[in-house]
Amino acid sequence: MVKLAQKVAATDTTVLLLGETGTGKEIFAEAIHQASTRRNKSFVAVNCSAFTKELLESELFGHKAGSFTGAVKDKKGLFEEANGGTIFLDEIGELDHELQAKLLRVLESQQFIKIGDTRPTHVDVRILAATNRNLQKESEENHFRSDLFYRISVFQIVLPALRERKKDIVLLAEYFMQYFASRVKNQVNRLSAGFTEKLEAYDWPGNIRELKNVIERAVILCDGSELDEYDIQHIQSSKTNQTLSAFDLSSVEKLHIQRVISHTHGNRAEAARLLNIGVATLYRKLKEYGLE
Repeated sequence: MVKLAQKVAATDTTVLLLGETGTGKEIFAEAIHQASTRRNKSFVAVNCSAFTKELLESELFGHKAGSFTGAVKDKKGLFEEANGGTIFLDEIGELDHELQAKLLRVLESQQFIKIGDTRPTHVDVRILAATNRNLQKESEENHFRSDLFYRISVFQIVLPALRERKKDIVLLAEYFMQYFASRVKNQVNRLSAGFTEKLEAYDWPGNIRELKNVIERAVILCDGSELDEYDIQHIQSSKTNQTLSAFDLSSVEKLHIQRVISHTHGNRAEAARLLNIGVATLYRKLKEYGLE
């Protein structure tokens, strides 16, 4: 992956990054930009799934004053903001068909027409795109323009899921541990054998993003200098039938209650006060989570 990125970075070729959610596609795209001749210009990232069609068109290409209700003044689009640099289109598979046609024109001629304008706007922008969808299949089923697919997929880089790169888990965990320890002024500086064993036994459906969140939470909860199994009790081995995601609210709540009970040395009234809930509510949750 890195070698492919290094080779393509020096060019202006459009790159399509493929991979599951959370595998670090935006970070990888920015790394390509930073290794390119455009590094001193803007890197603009936009998530195509975060806007309605109308709003996304305005965000990407801009509009002229009076072109629609609320357009009180001219607005530059992100393509203009990225002029001379790089624009990263995340979740490009979510792009509306009309906008796909407009994007194709930018790729082919480096120009577009703003909403409400009659003259084309010229830009010099490199386009990087990413998706977790199978765009080839979607183009065959007419859900994505085949001409755009072939245009953006000239150079593809596939980012593997974290479960496919198990040896990287501990390296990433150590990096995130140091990063968050410095941010929260925590003295934690190592991972216990039990902690790393648990990390490597989990399948990480949320990939690097999930690992990052887990380590951040563990660092905050850690009372000593070493992260141990207790700090990630809500992560279960994927080999069991009780796999719980790091994003599962009930598992996080259970762990937090355990921590507070431990902090108050079993004083449940004090624990309820710290948790800002009633004692009856605490007892109900203790029963619900099997912590009585």
